[in-house]
Amino acid sequence: MRKLQVFDTTLRDGEQSLGITLNAEQKLEIAKQLVRLGVDVIEAGFPASSPGDLATMRRIAAEVKGVTICGLSRAVRSDIDACVEALAKAERPRIHTGLATSPIHMERKLRKTPDQVLEMAVDAVSYARRFVPDVEFYAEDAFRSDREFLRKVLSAVIRAGATVVNIPDTVGYALPWQYAELIGWLMENVDGIDRVTVSVHCHNDLGMATANSLAGVKAGAVQVEGTINGIGERAGNAALEEIVMAIVAHKDEFGIEVGIDTREFARTSRLVAEITGVPVAPYKAIVGSNAYSHASGIHQDGVLKDRQTYEIIRPEDVGMSGHKIVLTGRSGRHALRVTLEKLGYTFDPERFEAVHSAFLELADAKGRVEEADLHAVAQSALNGARS
Repeated sequence: MRKLQVFDTTLRDGEQSLGITLNAEQKLEIAKQLVRLGVDVIEAGFPASSPGDLATMRRIAAEVKGVTICGLSRAVRSDIDACVEALAKAERPRIHTGLATSPIHMERKLRKTPDQVLEMAVDAVSYARRFVPDVEFYAEDAFRSDREFLRKVLSAVIRAGATVVNIPDTVGYALPWQYAELIGWLMENVDGIDRVTVSVHCHNDLGMATANSLAGVKAGAVQVEGTINGIGERAGNAALEEIVMAIVAHKDEFGIEVGIDTREFARTSRLVAEITGVPVAPYKAIVGSNAYSHASGIHQDGVLKDRQTYEIIRPEDVGMSGHKIVLTGRSGRHALRVTLEKLGYTFDPERFEAVHSAFLELADAKGRVEEADLHAVAQSALNGARS
């Protein structure tokens, strides 16, 4: 069975979008937690971007073991030299080099002809291979590239020594079936692609980064690139916790093994949110505070009888403390009774109806009923019974 390679770029693609710069201690703390999570590759930075990023990467490479440490570079020899310096003490170094292959990027941004881009791509990979055995090539804006040209570039960089080829949907434009079809086409038409790792890197501009990444894996890719909490440029990157848990939930569909310790997702999410200052939305899939909360009486009744009625993932499996029953005016008797019993209150049927009526009045008045409110309602009912 194939094994999913998880490539985390929280410290590079995630950080560069935040409008802040993480210091070395912060990056190191996140990197060590990513190792506990079980990622295969940590893209620790873009060392040519600043002396500070190079120094931080050098420290991560020296101190973080048991994982591939990767540095990003443009298809420029000076960038690659910076990666070599930053990765000098890495246990398993990787240089991630490349450039854009789409017409709009080549013409408007790079101002290069296709032949010049092809030459730069081959030179960058060949040069990087002089220093490290593991070189990943990214074809920026691959999805909007001419297919024949993309095939030509990827075939050439594989011959030049690339060990991983990255097929990004850089601007989040693809639809899942389109992206899957592209990956499938490349798997069939790129010379030597069976000798390298095929990677997917999807952005979330249309809200489909997770879906596109999964479609790419289904079509044959074995490496997924993304960030914790989905942070990243513009609308963000694919959220690794979503990709991994979707594959875990549908393991028979994908036929690929996952080596991630999913119980570390919640801890990793909280750490990244705390250090970056970017909060996790309550309704965020997998790690949001509301992801395992139940407020509807019908849902509460079902999940109290059997959690699988409304929970496809056990919260404990991603490191969350468990599901929450949120008491409001929409809650039913079952949820109220169970919550009261957890607080130590048991009532006969007649008294419970009185408690339920008092609860509904309170819920209509204030919305959400907290534990302290329930104590007050229950104590009032007990005092009434004694009198």
